Amino acid sequence: MNIAVIGTGYVGLVTGTCFASKGHKVTCVDVIPEKVEKINKGIPPIYEKDLDRMLKEVVEEGYLKATLDLSEAVANSEIIYICVGTPSLPDGSMDYTYVREAAKGIAQELKKSEEFKVIVVKSTCVPGTTDEIGKTIIEKESGKKLNIDFGLGMNPEFLREGVAINDFLYPDRIVIGGSNRETQNTIAKCYEGFDAPILFTDNTAAEMIKYASNSFLAMKISFINEMANLAEKFGVDIVDVAKGVGMDHRISDKFLRAGAGFGGSCFPKDVSALYVKSKELKQPSMLLEATLAVNKKQPLRLVDLLKKGLETEEIKGKTIGLLGLAFKPDTDDMREAPSLILINKLLEEGATIKATDPIALENAKKEITHEKLIYCENVEDAVKETDAVILITEWKEFRDLNAEFFIENMENPIIIDGRRAFDYRQFREKGIKILAIGLGK
Repeated sequence: MNIAVIGTGYVGLVTGTCFASKGHKVTCVDVIPEKVEKINKGIPPIYEKDLDRMLKEVVEEGYLKATLDLSEAVANSEIIYICVGTPSLPDGSMDYTYVREAAKGIAQELKKSEEFKVIVVKSTCVPGTTDEIGKTIIEKESGKKLNIDFGLGMNPEFLREGVAINDFLYPDRIVIGGSNRETQNTIAKCYEGFDAPILFTDNTAAEMIKYASNSFLAMKISFINEMANLAEKFGVDIVDVAKGVGMDHRISDKFLRAGAGFGGSCFPKDVSALYVKSKELKQPSMLLEATLAVNKKQPLRLVDLLKKGLETEEIKGKTIGLLGLAFKPDTDDMREAPSLILINKLLEEGATIKATDPIALENAKKEITHEKLIYCENVEDAVKETDAVILITEWKEFRDLNAEFFIENMENPIIIDGRRAFDYRQFREKGIKILAIGLGK
């Protein structure tokens, strides 16, 4: 099929690249010339594991190209995916400016076309948004009729940054919302050859599935973090507790790893948007509210552990090494990263921070700068001459660090493990003081 993908962020570029790898002809659209130029050279403008190799292949083979020209892309495509960002507004609701702009641009091209085209929203939108955009923007701006001149669909993504390529190519399920059966079947053609069950729904149900899925996973993380904080008080190890709970097939062990909380472009934004919408509908969700509240405070638990490790309530003048900045490993994404909450709190209390990350340093510098925040190019520089080290992003490079490394590079090693990445027994056997989320022993 000839596919247009509007937006070349994490979702758009992964979507376009993966469809192209299946033999579809894909045109990616963006408004930033530098991004378009990079993509046409086979160079992704974002970091995502394995994306560089796959993008290079599909560009060289002629299955994918990028353009600034929305009209050309729409005119030459049978199906158009809207994959633009839906950032949060200050009140926690979503900003659909980019989705609406994309819809207007598509509508202008539809006005000139006699071909039936299918427009698919892949951007995350609260239930009802896709149909509302179809009626108030696409029909109005184009003068065309839904289900007669064009089809409208909602095809949510369930991608995890760091493993997005694998998630796209080998999904648990494919959810296809559509304004009618013809539209649903056209979208399904994009997924021919995928080994996954397909669920056909209307557009609003497809939107709700995305929100319910992300909210449930976020709730699971906040739940295990609450249990971890209790486990410390009971004197038990949350790792043992999570293992025992996760062995129940009704629950599973997925997303039961205690830590410093969730971040990124999906969970915080989606849970917040659904909570705001629930209040608008006069059906406020206490569960969503609690999920957000637990997550907001969780990075600050590392400050409590730090003070306990240093045996002081005063960290002014202390130098703290920070391992990790991105919200999770294998991505350069700093959006809603727990590290930002932690950094701001440490700076507020007068500490100096030496921070490092294998990929996200440049993006972190765009998010936060301070005279007492030192960005280090390698882990050795980040831990030397520090009073304590906090791990907040469990990159493999950090997980592989052993006790000897800290003994060699720190005068008096004190380690705060915010992701349960280290073998605390091995560290303690070597005489290292290590404290961790959910470690009550």
